[in-house]
Formats: sequence, structure tokens, C-alpha cells
Amino acid sequence: MTNEPACAYCGLTASAIEEYRECAEDAAMTPAEFVRTEEGTYNPDTNHFACTSCYIEIGMPSRPYPQTWRAP
Repeated sequence: MTNEPACAYCGLTASAIEEYRECAEDAAMTPAEFVRTEEGTYNPDTNHFACTSCYIEIGMPSRPYPQTWRAP
């Protein structure tokens, strides 16, 4: 996949967000890889996620286990 995941709300890419750059560095991967493998809001169908700031802003949506909320 060549397109970098982006926040569905603010439009920032994973590498543009310091939190994901730092986490990716700690995990020895790129920010895009980190989001695709570790970010619970990542939606592989749209290549979108909700960054932490936006996730909080939209009210931290969730679904009962075993379903998970994913960015549109």
C-alpha cells in the first residue's frame, strides 16, 4: 500500500502527527505501519483512522466487545 493513512477528521497523515512518529520509532517501524498494525480506530477499507485529538473531540466512540469502532 503506498497511500499513507490519514485521520478521517483532521486529515493529517500518520507521519505528520508526533505521537505516531514517536510510537513508530519505538517500535522500529514507519508511522504508516504503526497505524495500520496498532491503531485501533484504523479502517483498512478507507485507510483512515482517528488521531487521539480528534477521537477525544468526537466523544471517544466505542462498540461493545467483540466489535470495534473504526474511523469512517
